[in-house]
This record gives sequence, structure tokens and C-alpha cells, in this order.
Amino acid sequence: MEILAVENLSFKYPQCGEKALENVSFSVSSGEFVAVCGATASGKSTLLRMLKRELTPLGERFGSVQYKGVDLDALDSYTSACKIGFVMQRPEQQIVTDKVWHELAFGLENMNMPTDVIRRRVAEMSSYFGIEDWFDKNVSELSGGQKQLLNLAAVMFMQPELLILDEPTAQLDPIAASNFIGTLVKLNRELGLTIIIVEHRLEDIVPAADKLIMLEGGKLIGCGAPRAVAGGLDGQHPELVFGMPAAVRLYNALSSGVPTSGGADCPLTVREGRSFVTENYGNKIKSLASPEFTPPSEPALEFRDVFFRYGRELPDVLCGLDFTVYSGELFCLLGGNGSGKSTALMAAAGLIKPYAGEIRVFGRKIKDYKNQTLYKNCLAYMPQDVQTVFLHNTVREELAEVGAKLDALLVDLSQMLDKHPYDLSGGEAQLAAMAKVLAANPRLLLLDEPTKGVDAHARAAITELLKKLRDSGMTTIVVTHDVEFAAECGGRCALFFRGEITSCGLPRRFFTENNFYTTAVNRMTRGYYDGAVTIDDAVELCRQNIDRSAL
Repeated sequence: MEILAVENLSFKYPQCGEKALENVSFSVSSGEFVAVCGATASGKSTLLRMLKRELTPLGERFGSVQYKGVDLDALDSYTSACKIGFVMQRPEQQIVTDKVWHELAFGLENMNMPTDVIRRRVAEMSSYFGIEDWFDKNVSELSGGQKQLLNLAAVMFMQPELLILDEPTAQLDPIAASNFIGTLVKLNRELGLTIIIVEHRLEDIVPAADKLIMLEGGKLIGCGAPRAVAGGLDGQHPELVFGMPAAVRLYNALSSGVPTSGGADCPLTVREGRSFVTENYGNKIKSLASPEFTPPSEPALEFRDVFFRYGRELPDVLCGLDFTVYSGELFCLLGGNGSGKSTALMAAAGLIKPYAGEIRVFGRKIKDYKNQTLYKNCLAYMPQDVQTVFLHNTVREELAEVGAKLDALLVDLSQMLDKHPYDLSGGEAQLAAMAKVLAANPRLLLLDEPTKGVDAHARAAITELLKKLRDSGMTTIVVTHDVEFAAECGGRCALFFRGEITSCGLPRRFFTENNFYTTAVNRMTRGYYDGAVTIDDAVELCRQNIDRSAL
């Protein structure tokens, strides 16, 4: 049965010349799991908001959106509010109360449900989502993963028939993200819940989806079974290929001009990708040459036995943290939500003060940098929420304020100079904020989640920028949940756990030794090839192992 029908939907924001969506048509059957894919600014989030009446943006709309044969504008308030659920990217923007139990009950209270109905649903859903252990906690005490799970549970309390999610794992570490997506799959399979999701992490989403919707420039360019749509991508849509699961990207990179076993279908999962490699390529050459790490002579940042807590009665967040980053390094910090990564970065930036231990920047203690000299041609810090960096009405004004010279920027911002910073896509905002921060000419750059919420193509642009900065001699420390990004950056990677670093090494060794904090490519090739952690690694090894007699 058809639950949603979108016909010739077009939308244009006020004072914008181009349409954000143009003649988009598709339908969703009850119980389907639908993934919406596309590059930054392709219209994904706009489309999702057009499916929820209360979130529809202001602008000119053409075409129709119907829920069970009724136009959204004609739905009664109960159906619109309860039967179509929506989970946003940032949990803090959706949570409205201070206690977990109150957040769960809030929606039903507003619908004037009887107390016994609310208590029954609270008990049932808390058990289903495993919330009992933090049921009485303040929302402020929850980790990012817990907050997003709370958001999902609160929406599910309303018993929706259609659940819409806009990049729900953008702020989650790999394990929390995988668990969250697993919960969605379980809701879809066990409850028959219809799900439409926009997500940049497609490794687990695409294989679970029944339908894949592809957007480019606001237009629908593909809609159908994931294997057929993903396998049909070619060189004309590189931005979309970049965002596909590792198995799809490897297939696209290798299938042209290389014999495969009977023209096998495009693989989607790690298991299928492994079969594709082992059935079509040998492994006489099992590894690529890997350099050893030779530290430069000058340390850029040193932590020595550093301890920090946010309150006298609260537990330590940094617990004897001890590590060194050398001048010219591109150093990545990974770890779970709440492990202390962002706290360490703020301590390095001098924004918080540890109660014990010592932090040095280029050999000097932070406290010895007087009168803001730490931030004058020395250190720059970019927070997770880059919107806090912007103060003006256009990107051009933002850059002019800090004296940034457009012809000296390492990235092209010409297409966004006259946009308001709040109108930028996720990737554009990250690049604009980075350009503003770099105008301070720092020797040490601290970045907290620079790829959060950006598509694979924008992530590649950020990766290229960071490599240029490294080659110019700048030291960069990046906190990230994005293991693919960390593997591609090429510097040392370290794993944070309970306020300290537990392991550190070059990407090929670091990710090969991990089971969960590793890349899909490594899981796909582990044991068959050694040390392959990026698509480029796997492509190179496959090509070196082609059976030339089959050509």
C-alpha cells in the first residue's frame, strides 16, 4: 500500500534564483526503508522538510505531497503531528525538557493522552530502547549517542507510521552510529515502520534500504533498488560515487576494463565486496610499501600527565593524558562520544585549565603566553559548531573582518562569498569557517569534527586542504568520528578512551589493528591483503594482482 506520494514537487527559497527542488516525483510503500542520497546542497534536507508539514520551509512550492492519499495541508492535526515523525541531525535542537523521563512523555502530554496510556508507553518504550539505566538523569548528562536515541524514542512514543530522519548519526562515533542504524533497521523489520532517511554514512544504510533515491542539483536522477541504482553510477556523477559504500566505490573504480567473474552485480556490503575482490583478483602481492614514522625534532604540542574535570565533585574527563604532536604533523584523534577528545582540544587551545599536569605549545607552557599571544600567528581553534565563528551577513564580510585575501586562499570560496553564513551547506560552512580561522596565520591548527555533516565530496575537499596545509609546514590536530577521513589524511591516528590515549600509529597499522574503529576497506580485505585501509590502497593492490592471462 502506498503511504507517501510526491508528484512534480518543486520548491524555491525566498530571494533565490534557482530552485532547491525541481519536478521531483516518487512514491513510498508502507513498510519500505528508503535512503535519500546526494551531495551537499542537492536538496536532500529540503525534500525531507517538505514531507513534514510543521517543518516545511517558507518559499514557493509547486506540485503535491500526499500522505495516504491526502495532501499534507489537509491532514488533521493529530495525524500530522503523530503519524509522521521527524528526527533531526542535532539532538540539542529537538530536546525540549530537562529530564529524560519528561522528554519521553512530553509529546503525549501535549496530545492530552490519558495518564495510564502515557505510563504504559513510557514503560514499554524505555525497555525497548534500553533507557531504564538513565531514565531519571538530566538530559545534559547524556552522551551524544544517548541524546539521539532519546530523540528517536520520544518520536516513537507517538506511534508514527512514517519516520523521517535527517542525518541522525552526524555527531555520533562509529560504534554509536552503527548501533543507532541497527535500531532503525530493527524498527523497520519488526514493527513494519516506514523509514525515509538522509545520511552521509551509507556503509550500513544502503544495504539495509529497499529503495535508493538520488538527488543532484535538486533533481531526481535515480530511484529504485539500491544495487541497480548504485551499480548504474558512472563517471558523470563522481560526487554521488564518492558517497557510496566502500564496496560500491571499489566496484566502480575497478570494473572498467577489468575482467570480472561473469559480470557480477555491484556489491553493497563488506561481505559482498570481499567476495568481489577474492573472486576476481589474486593476492600474490599482499601489501604496499609503508613508511615508518620518524618524528621531527621540534614538538608542536605536548601534554604531560594532564588531568581535568568540569566540576569539583565530577569525575575526571582527562586522566593523566600524555602525548606529543610534532611540528608539521597532521594528527587525528578518534574515540567514542564522551571519551575526552574535544576536552583535550579545548585544553590545548587554552580555553579550559587543567588542575594538574602541563601543556606546552612549541616548547612554551600555555600560561607563559601573555596578552593573547597564543592566538597571534601561533594557534587557531575551530569548534564543532562552526556557526559560532560567524558574525556577519555574508561570507565576504566574514573574511574581510579578519583580513583574509581571496587570492591567497587554498580553497575556492567564490560561489559562496555573497551568501549568508547560515545559508551555507554543511560542507560550505566548514570550508568558510576554516578560511576565516586560517587568516590568523597559525602554526598550529586545532579542528573539532571538521567533516561533521558534510558529504563525501566536501570531505575530499577538506582532506585536500589539510594536506596542502601539512605540506606548507602547518601542524594540524583533528578530532573526528570519521574513520575514512582519518585514514585518508595520512598522518598519525590515535584512539582516545576514558580520558587518555590507548594506541597511536600511522593509518595502515593503526586501522589494521582495530576491529570497530577501522575502515570498511580494511574489514573487506583483512587477511587477503595486509594494511589496505583506503579505496586507493585496495584499488592499487587489486590492480597489481590482476590475472593477466584472463585479459
